[in-house]
Amino acid sequence: MSWRPQYRSSKFRNVYGKAASREHCFDGIPITKNVHDNHFCAVNARYLAIVTESAGGGSFLVIPLEQTGRIEPNYPKVCGHQGNVLDIKWNPFIENIIASCSEDTSVRIWEIPEGGLKRNMTEAALELYGHSRRVGLVEWHPTTNNILFSAGYDYKVLIWNLDIGEPVKMIDCHGDVILCLSFNADGSLLATTCKDKKLRVLEPRSGRVLQEASCKNHRVNRVVFLGSTKRLLTTGVSRWNTRQIALWDQEDLSMPLIEEEIDGLSGLLFPFYDADTHMLYLAGKGDGNIRYYEIGSEKPYLSYLMEFRSPAPQKGLGVMPKHGLDVSACEVFRFYKLITLKGLIEPISMIVPRRSETYQEDIYPMTPGTEPALTPDEWLSGVNRDPILMSLKEGYKRNSKIVFKAPVREKKSVVVNGIDLLENVPPRTENELLRMFFRQQDEIRRLKDELSQKDIRIRQLQLELKNFRNSPKNN
Repeated sequence: MSWRPQYRSSKFRNVYGKAASREHCFDGIPITKNVHDNHFCAVNARYLAIVTESAGGGSFLVIPLEQTGRIEPNYPKVCGHQGNVLDIKWNPFIENIIASCSEDTSVRIWEIPEGGLKRNMTEAALELYGHSRRVGLVEWHPTTNNILFSAGYDYKVLIWNLDIGEPVKMIDCHGDVILCLSFNADGSLLATTCKDKKLRVLEPRSGRVLQEASCKNHRVNRVVFLGSTKRLLTTGVSRWNTRQIALWDQEDLSMPLIEEEIDGLSGLLFPFYDADTHMLYLAGKGDGNIRYYEIGSEKPYLSYLMEFRSPAPQKGLGVMPKHGLDVSACEVFRFYKLITLKGLIEPISMIVPRRSETYQEDIYPMTPGTEPALTPDEWLSGVNRDPILMSLKEGYKRNSKIVFKAPVREKKSVVVNGIDLLENVPPRTENELLRMFFRQQDEIRRLKDELSQKDIRIRQLQLELKNFRNSPKNN
């Protein structure tokens, strides 16, 4: 009997990536050179936000999506942080609300005016202080309005209720810096990866660890829940320092279901999962390519599809929500690629090739929309609810009716779990002390320069006065 290759039937087998033309990119952007392992980019259906390189504090740009082309050097920025901005995330239910976190230990909520920024924004709608060290991650709850998670270098995860502007819970089970946060579909579970080489699945309201994996052979960096399949996917490094991915059962983390090596490069692998198409995208920091796979319910679970190739390395990638895609072009995913060397943000569309121009219901099932399923009080009381779904058939353009209203509150102590977070400050690390020392030295030099300039000016005025008095006209 002759050998025949086994082909697997899939509607996404021929998905291809299409980079936007230069006039549809965002050019002239001073993308941050910070080496923190984040995307430094956030996208929704109206705006693109990018963390920029700036002096004297942290800032980021907010650009309307239709304003493509070259961005002017003096374009208005959001620049209220005193330290570098490390992460930004758009509110999934209110399109003009964005959260940012920074090295200045604060989390801030910004309300972008209609039509974008006309001048620099320095006043945040809400400033949140609770971490004692820099804050590296922020994440919105997927089904509840005004619930925000933040993870800091004090090894704590704080849950903020933005209706009152205060932390309501603290998760304190990590032994080192938290690298990644990921929610399941209804937000009832939280998965974290940590520098202590452990993968954890938590119940976020109680902070109880449900499952824990000590990843010695597979050192985890990033984790993502695979929709409602009760599985997790992690990216990391093997004992031979090759990049690999691992698939886990969320109810049993004793051993991964599969482990697969990707390549021998050193850049961090970012995973992106599309629950509607069951497709997984892998993009390496510093790589130019994006691999994509299809996730199945049976072994081998992971089926390689294709790879988008580009010579330009990516620093990070923003992802467009489903309701912002072009359904008429059969677009199922869209990245916004940060190319630091060129100061360029390049949109990349993942397209299913179809001849028909009608709406393709098989590739656009009902998807989570922009209406929250729960209020903060309902979620905090223990209620779980699936996200409210919507159809993309008519091309979703309806604006959310929810309006963000910042609470008015006085400065006071922040007590969570019986601990005052602002009083119980752990000792600073050597790097933090060095940064403070050099910052103070720069400030001393600046003040000395100002004093010397004033002394020179005083001497000039004294000399002019003396010359004036000795002039023949005044004798």
